[in-house]
Amino acid sequence: MAETEDHPTPPAYTEPHNEHLVNNSDLSDVDDSRPTWYLTVPEVKLLGIAGVGFFLDAYDLFVINPVATMLQYRLYNGGSLPSGLEGFLKAGANIGSVIGQFAFGFAADYFGRKAVYGKELMLIIFATIMCISDPTGDLSPQGSLIWLAVFRIILGIGVGGDYPMSASVSTDRAHLRRRGTMLAYIFSNQGWGSLIGSLMFIIVLACYHHTMDVDGKTSKVDGVWRIVVGMSLIPAFGTLYQRLTLPEAKRFEESQEGNGASSDLKKENSADVEKSSQPESSTEGRRHAQAIAANKKSHFADFFSCWFLLDIAFYGINLNQNVVLQEIGFDGSSGSPWTRLFKIGIGNLIITALGFVPGYYATIFSIEKLGRKWIQIQGFLMAALFLGILAGKFHSLSNAAFIVNFALLQFFFNFGANATTYCYPAELFPTKFRATAHGVSAAFGKAGAIISALAFNSLSQKIGTPAVLWIFFGCCIAGAVCSLLLPEVRGRDPDVVYAAELRERGT
Repeated sequence: MAETEDHPTPPAYTEPHNEHLVNNSDLSDVDDSRPTWYLTVPEVKLLGIAGVGFFLDAYDLFVINPVATMLQYRLYNGGSLPSGLEGFLKAGANIGSVIGQFAFGFAADYFGRKAVYGKELMLIIFATIMCISDPTGDLSPQGSLIWLAVFRIILGIGVGGDYPMSASVSTDRAHLRRRGTMLAYIFSNQGWGSLIGSLMFIIVLACYHHTMDVDGKTSKVDGVWRIVVGMSLIPAFGTLYQRLTLPEAKRFEESQEGNGASSDLKKENSADVEKSSQPESSTEGRRHAQAIAANKKSHFADFFSCWFLLDIAFYGINLNQNVVLQEIGFDGSSGSPWTRLFKIGIGNLIITALGFVPGYYATIFSIEKLGRKWIQIQGFLMAALFLGILAGKFHSLSNAAFIVNFALLQFFFNFGANATTYCYPAELFPTKFRATAHGVSAAFGKAGAIISALAFNSLSQKIGTPAVLWIFFGCCIAGAVCSLLLPEVRGRDPDVVYAAELRERGT
């Protein structure tokens, strides 16, 4: 393993050269000269199994915006939802995510990935069924919103559990050279979830055009949101069996034995010790082990801060897109109820197609060349730039200029910290503790999302939307500063770092 440009790396894990299917432990590649974004058949299979979680994550989390609007017509005759209940409804899935990230992360390390993987998907399926079973005709409007919010919390537990589970299952099997790319591919399913969610909303709503717009049966919108939400069950059921039957990865099994390093790793480390038997080499080796161990520990808190700051801005924007849609003329402020909803659907589709999906793929194609740290810092800074433009010119930008700026903001969220904060913990923490550490890291981020979702509406009313965007601007600048303190993890095997630490301790 050659040294990276940013820092010297310890000896890397040696990948066994085989072409095992995804049901075996490693996704190795005989031809290491192929582009990093090229996936082998086993990797594509793993992408299908793990990626569906993030597809559902985005589909279920961001579909709540049009659902909340449809509930206005079903429950309040087109009037606004109570601000407190609306905030609770939008924050519910993120509240559950914090619980799921902690619980499933710990369970995956304690009981093993095989024993736990798939259970989070079962929870998502159960909660989705209960959400679309909301008895809106039998409960009061407030009761209906509370029902939906409670089961969205349970849905969030499953969605949150998918973060550490899919990251760990994938990293345990990934080829070191393409580890970041594989994680970015999996995470990019968020973009597709948002895009498909927007398309499904438009298609289903179009099917109800005659009923709602011609016959005037606006209450039938109740069927639209139930169908849109229920469609997420198709990919969930489609991959449930594969998750429940996925065997344990060899790397995880070996991490639970002895000092947590795999057998190949132990051989490598033994060879390193023999090579460093002379006094100078031994001293240098000890210093290197101390440095990487200290470096690993010192950056955990900095990383938590980055994810927390990112999610304040990211979810604050995306869970309250009605403000943005209003500025670009797609808020549905005029016309019949059906026309208003259709405009909102088109606006969401424009935003998702222009910014979300392209940003994820820019990360996929560049993450192994540019590195995680560079992408994260420039993403924070560019997001801050476009947030500053939107905040400063919020009421004076033309529709076209607003769309361009917002699309670029979304692009650099995803060609930036939204993608790298998912990759970082999976690549920073050793296999033995990876799921727990990833879950804790993700939970810090969701804490920021919860704060943002609950506070955005009330803050916007008190100090104005431009002032809230300036707060998001500050969060992005702070995130960029914190990112400067992080190590680059490209080409770095955390199990080697952990083994070096153990060797230095003499354990």
